[in-house]
Amino acid sequence: MKDSVTTDSQLDLDKVIVCPQCDAVFQLVRPQHGERAKCQRCHKVLIAPRRNAGLHIIAVALSVMFLIIGAAIFPFLTIDAAGNKNAVSILDAALAFSGGPMIILSLATAALIILFPLFRVLLTLYVLVPVVLDRPPARHAIRAFRLSEAMRPWSMAEIFAIGCAVALVKVADLAHVGFGPAFWMFGILVVLVIAQDSFMCKWSVWNSLEHPKRS
Repeated sequence: MKDSVTTDSQLDLDKVIVCPQCDAVFQLVRPQHGERAKCQRCHKVLIAPRRNAGLHIIAVALSVMFLIIGAAIFPFLTIDAAGNKNAVSILDAALAFSGGPMIILSLATAALIILFPLFRVLLTLYVLVPVVLDRPPARHAIRAFRLSEAMRPWSMAEIFAIGCAVALVKVADLAHVGFGPAFWMFGILVVLVIAQDSFMCKWSVWNSLEHPKRS
């Protein structure tokens, strides 16, 4: 990545790139596959193209989609206390306070840990499948990808996993806790979501959507 652009003249937007973290502007130099272009000011990775990255992301996205559905349906934890045994799924936990004013909190919880991650996966597939198949971008693909990125901070599957880990430490002394199928699904899900974000080069996706022939 070349030095920051300091001229006040009109710039060709196709030949510059802006760091999303520190707003530094650089002349665009496209790295080869396996190389990285980093911001010279804050060292954030701006471009990181990989071979067959689109296929990897699609495979991971499909896995995440099935894991989300399975984790929402199958038992997450089984709790045995004083002879009373109960199995709870993620959806049951999210909708535990489904009566009265607390229903708003329940719906918000379900959206943050189930609906938002699932919707982001569907948007990712909608955007990337035509690009990987060398077809024109899907209709409104740019809006779909922009919406997917806007939803990223609100997709809180990882936060839910951390909260469960903290809660299990406190509950383990009071009752016998068993892990259901959804627990392991959700654990794999968190790892795959992180892997999906690490595989994706956002600049490459935007470039493929805005300049499909050039890509």
